[in-house]
Amino acid sequence: MDIDALISQRCRELDTSGIRRIFELGAQLNDPINLSIGQPDFPVPDEIKAAAVDAINANHNGYTLSQGIPQLRKRCAKQLHDELGWPDSIAAPGKTEGGGIGLIITSGTSGALYLMNMALLSPGDEIIIPDPYFVAYPAMAKLAQGRAVRCDTYPDFRMTAERIEPLITERTKAVLLNSPANPTGVVLTREECAQILELCRSKGVLLVSDEIYSEFTFADAAAETPVGLRAPSPASVSGSHEDILLIRGFGKSFGCTGWRMGFAAGPEALIREMTKLQQYSYVCAPAPLQYGCMSAYDVDITELVDTYRARRDMVLGELGKVTEVFEPGGAFYCFVKVPEKLGMTSQEFFERALERNVLLIPGNAFSSKDTHFRISMAVAEDKLKRGVAILAELLGG
Repeated sequence: MDIDALISQRCRELDTSGIRRIFELGAQLNDPINLSIGQPDFPVPDEIKAAAVDAINANHNGYTLSQGIPQLRKRCAKQLHDELGWPDSIAAPGKTEGGGIGLIITSGTSGALYLMNMALLSPGDEIIIPDPYFVAYPAMAKLAQGRAVRCDTYPDFRMTAERIEPLITERTKAVLLNSPANPTGVVLTREECAQILELCRSKGVLLVSDEIYSEFTFADAAAETPVGLRAPSPASVSGSHEDILLIRGFGKSFGCTGWRMGFAAGPEALIREMTKLQQYSYVCAPAPLQYGCMSAYDVDITELVDTYRARRDMVLGELGKVTEVFEPGGAFYCFVKVPEKLGMTSQEFFERALERNVLLIPGNAFSSKDTHFRISMAVAEDKLKRGVAILAELLGG
């Protein structure tokens, strides 16, 4: 049988993620200096692990409601109320009045993004994304038969209302914002966030705010909220729960990326459609891990974030001597420019680094341009220092 002839056009039009290809390459190398994967190098806090184990032993191992267990949904809603001033009640399914928000627990933030695209985009519809972007953004729009319109944010990587407005058309359904951003680490200001929300409101376009790294924001870029330092969010604007789909998760902040735990909150009418789609796809997020994440908001990760800030400062100090490095305000990444004097693309520089047993992600995995590369600081410090030293040597020519 010719299986290739049976493969759908949908799959044929998608490339394997550049990040996953390099992840698989790293597994084949002998002890590489792997600066490619954005996976925290700290263990899941004990109290979160214990809560998941307790849930398994208490036989919370079956299906949950598609929108998630009520206890975790209420805890997430309380966090959004305390931090952003959103209503602390959850709207009943099918009800759009009463001041509550829609909220669904998803299989990671990627699950939330997939459901959002499927719920919003009809064939030919558009969603505006930043360039550089998280690798899944354009692929998910394509899976929904829509189109991701790229907003060029070079050279400062700030997705602003001024840059977004010319891209809005009659087919635009949403603007997708990511702050702190992957791969650049950029953190937008309160004013920039508010201006983007105002633009979207004026155009009747939904603002989707992907805030997977909201708690992993360095103090010099964060804003003070009632629950501590966080990245400024458009969701802090009054009444924003009616105009924003807010997507957050637990994996990056608490080291449980493999648990696949996230949530989406916002207009109940949209959450209702996403829940319908979840019934026919993921069914529900993993039951015992939902119970495990109940205790996540009681864990203080300030010390961990400070550790990553020190790593950032080391990377900037070393690589900044030989090339341009954008200073990230959050997340785990540095986005580094390949000096023009080297006369090579980021893909070519990736191959040069690979010869020295250093893995990174070339910028063409995240962008229509091929001028920068991403390194992850989520790696043991001794390895990070060795890798940065090799990169500095290569970048210096």
